[in-house]
Amino acid sequence: MAALPVAAGGRSNRTALLAMTCAGQFMVLLDNTIVGAALPDMQERLHTELTGLQWIVDAYVLLVAMLLLSGGVFADRFGRKRVFLSGVAVFTLASLMCAMAPSVGWLLAGRVLQGVGAAALSPASLALLVAAHPAPQERVKAIGLWAGFSGIGLAAGPPAGGLLADAFGWPAIFLINVPIGVLLLAAGLRLLGESRNPNAPAIDIPGTVLSVLGVGALTYALIEGGARGWTSPPILGGFAAALVVLVVFGVVEGRRANPVLPPRLFRRRLFTVSNTAMVVVGFALMGSTFFFSQFFVYVQGSSLVRAGLQTLPATLAMVVVSPFAGRLAARYGFRVVVTAGLTLAGLGLLALGFVHANTGYGNVWWRLAIVGIGFALTMSPLTGAAIQAVDPQEGGLAAGISSTTRQIGAVLGVAVLGAVVRTRQSDGASFEAGLNSAFLVAGVVTLIGAVLTGLWLTATTPTEAAVRRHQAGDPRVPAGAGGVEPPAAG
Repeated sequence: MAALPVAAGGRSNRTALLAMTCAGQFMVLLDNTIVGAALPDMQERLHTELTGLQWIVDAYVLLVAMLLLSGGVFADRFGRKRVFLSGVAVFTLASLMCAMAPSVGWLLAGRVLQGVGAAALSPASLALLVAAHPAPQERVKAIGLWAGFSGIGLAAGPPAGGLLADAFGWPAIFLINVPIGVLLLAAGLRLLGESRNPNAPAIDIPGTVLSVLGVGALTYALIEGGARGWTSPPILGGFAAALVVLVVFGVVEGRRANPVLPPRLFRRRLFTVSNTAMVVVGFALMGSTFFFSQFFVYVQGSSLVRAGLQTLPATLAMVVVSPFAGRLAARYGFRVVVTAGLTLAGLGLLALGFVHANTGYGNVWWRLAIVGIGFALTMSPLTGAAIQAVDPQEGGLAAGISSTTRQIGAVLGVAVLGAVVRTRQSDGASFEAGLNSAFLVAGVVTLIGAVLTGLWLTATTPTEAAVRRHQAGDPRVPAGAGGVEPPAAG
């Protein structure tokens, strides 16, 4: 390792580094949930339909999903401080662009740039933190603090989004990033030192471009299919283009020395199963939370502020339970904890499929809490399983792939569940009935994922002793692999 990524000054500068990396990741995670709370206001003020709202969310998530792995390689290759501050600058400027957007088109352009900034900022912030803490025990503790403090952004998003959108309009949810970004840039330029990995692999530009184009074409077809017709030439062409590009992506990646998504890793059963389950998590979690605020505003008539507060049980449950998920996996094994988590989340989503306009909040909040608890129990152990399945030196890559597969699931979740709602409405059903169907589909998919994951992980779960070594910070195990995954962008 070339040098500690902090200026001279020891522990005080490590504290400053922790504060800066937490603030950067907080900003990224805040944007995951704050936007959902403001979607009803965006729909009204921008005069857009459900399709437009889906793109506002997916334009950001798609870019994060496809560039996250490259962001980590860029940080190691060109300098972690440089990439971190570049990501902060892009994210801040993009947030200002979003706030000033006069139309949906300009807002989407800003969201794309936000995704680019987040994909650089998020992995670089973790790389800075890891490089500053070479001792395994200190590293695990620092990552835990980073995950915990920055994860507050997830819980703060819904109430902050509702309050800001209600008081000042939806642009305020993006303006809140600007002072944070400016302070981070000023502090980072002064306090951060540079570090890089001289042995970092080359950037896989063809793989990155093909992955963005392939998943982008698939997302376009899924989101626009309800509006344009599933058999219309643009939609059929979108599905065909996605298939061709993704096949070419697979061929190209199989021939490259340092592919962005190494196919050989997926020949390991535990790695494949854990990442497949992570797609299910992203699909159901992001796809369902996209509609939470819309349910409370459009179906139950809540204000934006109240709706933001009403969605809190899900995010609070995730923030509270997530730190314990790794310990439970260490004690009971990945299979038990992941299967139980997916089952809980699936049952919670099925229960949400039966809420109506006249359902009292006392009979709604616990359903949201069950969903949050269930997904909190799955994400960290799934990443721990993926890391345990690969060689120790590939732990960082495995963690990045796990985050990426979750983001891809999120893109598909917003697109597919949105298509379910649109299709139900085109058949004459109400928006409420469409939401019920979307929650039920998400619940069924999650329960199927629970059953299959439980079956496939039976013979592949690592021994409890190996997992405990993860948790204890075994120097042979990569940082952050102890079954506890730091919150990732998107």
